[in-house]
Amino acid sequence: MKRISLVILLIPLALFSIGAQAPLSNGEHDQVLALAKQVQEQQSQIVANQTKIDAKLAELAELIRVARLYSSRGR
Repeated sequence: MKRISLVILLIPLALFSIGAQAPLSNGEHDQVLALAKQVQEQQSQIVANQTKIDAKLAELAELIRVARLYSSRGR
């Protein structure tokens, strides 16, 4: 109940702050676009790195599985 009332109180505040912002000038608009492009590049690099991490984890899991097989045979 408290969360709902908090959300209801914050919605008008958020709407007011959005409406109170001044429009961006051309220079600021270009800066925002450049920053957005930078963030997109970083996100794509993060995705590529995560793919590499997942591949290495899968390889490691397979090595551990094989090692367990061989160690159980030796007993």
